[in-house]
Amino acid sequence: MLLNDMNWAIELSQYDLLYWPKTAIKAKALADFVAEFTPSAEEEKLVNKKKESLRADKTSTEPDQPGDMWQLRVDGAGVVIVAPNGTLLEQAITLGFPASNNEAKYEALLAGLRLAKELSIKKLTIYSYSQLITSQASGEYMAKHPRMILNLDKVQELLKAFPTFTIQ
Repeated sequence: MLLNDMNWAIELSQYDLLYWPKTAIKAKALADFVAEFTPSAEEEKLVNKKKESLRADKTSTEPDQPGDMWQLRVDGAGVVIVAPNGTLLEQAITLGFPASNNEAKYEALLAGLRLAKELSIKKLTIYSYSQLITSQASGEYMAKHPRMILNLDKVQELLKAFPTFTIQ
């Protein structure tokens, strides 16, 4: 790869053009993903205060979930699984093929579902910022594009492994 970049630099230099090889954007996507799910010190203090006040009030802003319900949180770059005890399992997704934004979100969901299935999780709440993906997976919307239909079929097949699940 380096030799190829050098060849381009030499070829273009005769036209007074400079060639700068493109840096990997995947590292930036991973860094953004980790930063999104890593609370700052101030946020952590606020979360701890909120948890303490919720324990005192015995109320919660989260929907009521059984104590053994796992959470799967997905976006186009990765997967986070939250165990009932609060333990986080994080997985970054790298696609080896060109994909649309929605396809990347489906691939992240599929990777998360496969991971949850491997962990023998039985009760799962799935969170995604993509209204299209969640609405298609829950049956509210229909998929029309052939690749979206294929991805939706894969999701529905994997969802059969979870006796109890919700999609939000």
